[in-house]
Amino acid sequence: MSTVPALYESGLQHLASEDLLVDFSTVEAVDSSAVSMLLGWTRAAKKQGRNLRVKNMPADLTSLAHLYGVDEMLPG
Repeated sequence: MSTVPALYESGLQHLASEDLLVDFSTVEAVDSSAVSMLLGWTRAAKKQGRNLRVKNMPADLTSLAHLYGVDEMLPG
């Protein structure tokens, strides 16, 4: 996904000043880069004392995270 690097940076900038809510309701497809992005945001949120919440997480993303053994590390 060519949009993930830009989204990741935008999310990090957002987390620097406030909590982040990610809504996947309009996302049509995900791959491993989405899992990586969420894990990075999760680490950044914890480091900065912020909350990261996710709405409408796609089943494909949950399945990938489970396959990689990181599903418990993702925000709910």
